[in-house]
Amino acid sequence: MKRKLIDLIEPFKIKVIEPVRLVSEERRKQAIKEAGYNTFLLLSEDVFIDLLTDSGTSAMSDNQWAGMMLGDEAYAGSKNFYHLEKAIQDVLGYKYVTPTHQGRGAEHLMSQALISEGQIVPRNMYFTTSKLHVNIAGGVMPDVIIDEAHDPENEFEFKGNVDLLKLQKVIDENGPEKIAYVNVEMNVNMAGGQPVSMANLRAVKKLCDQYKIKVIFDATRSSENAYFIKTREKEYADVPIIDILNEMMSYSDGCIYSSKKDCLVNIGGFLATHDKEIFEKTRSMVVVYEGLHTYGGMAGRDMEAVARGLRESTQVSYLKYRTNQVKLLGDLLIEGGVPIVRPPGGHAIFLNALKFLPHLTREQWPAQTLSAAIYEASGVRSMERGAISKGRDKDGNNIFPNLELVRLTIPRRVYTNTHIEYAAECIIDLYKRRHEIPGLKMVFEPEYLRFFQATFEQLPL
Repeated sequence: MKRKLIDLIEPFKIKVIEPVRLVSEERRKQAIKEAGYNTFLLLSEDVFIDLLTDSGTSAMSDNQWAGMMLGDEAYAGSKNFYHLEKAIQDVLGYKYVTPTHQGRGAEHLMSQALISEGQIVPRNMYFTTSKLHVNIAGGVMPDVIIDEAHDPENEFEFKGNVDLLKLQKVIDENGPEKIAYVNVEMNVNMAGGQPVSMANLRAVKKLCDQYKIKVIFDATRSSENAYFIKTREKEYADVPIIDILNEMMSYSDGCIYSSKKDCLVNIGGFLATHDKEIFEKTRSMVVVYEGLHTYGGMAGRDMEAVARGLRESTQVSYLKYRTNQVKLLGDLLIEGGVPIVRPPGGHAIFLNALKFLPHLTREQWPAQTLSAAIYEASGVRSMERGAISKGRDKDGNNIFPNLELVRLTIPRRVYTNTHIEYAAECIIDLYKRRHEIPGLKMVFEPEYLRFFQATFEQLPL
């Protein structure tokens, strides 16, 4: 596959570097064993290329670093909060803003403010922390994503779309009063970073308005989603990203947002809304759980970096480079015969562990096994997104979803295309000897979000 260099060239210069080293194969084998074959438990110093997550791992710009020197660290009324508020109003179009220390804080506030015991929060596809916050508040989160999302090889361009018939069924079976809100995630993580179309967002809002049901977005990767709308929905080809974002958010009552992704920062988050009632509820709660409503757990300097990063993330040159670097990794793996989720998504490439390791049973945790094997073979850290992440049902049984994936998440503005090529080369080589990879058994399981801390032992091949 021929690639144009102009589509892959970085739209920036590198001013500061952080040295990395590839530790020996012997050390990698020892390190992953010490970590219980869980890549979350590896030491960062033992990792060569870190594709664990795009959350808080971006490289900030000179403009953002300059802004951090202007941090107003007043406890109340920091000027940086008002810069952040204005950026959110301009870029996303929401009137009211409640800052939080990161997206998880916003999830907590929104869940506690809007969910009553026994209520339902339909979502295109669950995310781990989002679902847990709904459960803790007494709610349940059924998936209402289109069927194409469950097929890794389906090339539909908007696999994050809500299935309106599935959503209608949930409303009909439970009654609108049982629906706390409908939750729509941008660039759906667990489906492979797949975007939602503008047409679908518009249709979801129209349906929910009929029943007076609120729509809340997980807008964490909304800039990347907006770029896919610009490049895949013809009527938006000439529309600026900010205008696309404003229209997207107009089809919601509010959003939760982890600034650690699209805002290109290492920490921060917020909850934003058009609805004054939601704002008043969450603003009163933020002082209990996060901090005063003009900092919400962030330092002034961090709020300034978020404000500037949110604006930077709307630059077409950056978004083109960002999505094309992800696509580069996907294309290289496809050329090497490696099974991935198609089409390549917005923030990561997802390996189909069931096809990569067909000799393993589901109880031998193929995705967890593959993630550990990739590290041992290359020093590249990835993460499991399958049955370990899905967890157990109410009866305590493991849930085995259709998608058993390994996520290779690309930090923003951090790695060069040579790093990407190295990662692809190592994974392709591992695929050629995939039948030599033994499975795992779980030996420790924490109560919540087990993928973070569970440990494993290697089984005999």
